[in-house]
Amino acid sequence: WNSNWERLSAYFAYTKSIRKMIYTTNAVEGYHRQVRKVTKTKGAFTSDMALLKLVYLATRRIEKKWSSPLHNWGLTVQQLAIKFEGRLKLDIN
Repeated sequence: WNSNWERLSAYFAYTKSIRKMIYTTNAVEGYHRQVRKVTKTKGAFTSDMALLKLVYLATRRIEKKWSSPLHNWGLTVQQLAIKFEGRLKLDIN
């Protein structure tokens, strides 16, 4: 970590809410858990496309549960828009 301190310390340039969003993997882990639940019951897949279709359908079902907003999202997205000016388009109308 000593030789990569410059890259590692860039993390601390973000605000607390952005840092939390960066290091929190709960959403990703939850998604993977749901996909594993669907795929582990199948013994084998006839093709890669069959697996892809199953994961797609599982994702569509999982998306329906994604209704709660991120904590302090309004403030966080504004901070990201300032930090990455011109790269994040905000529709504020």
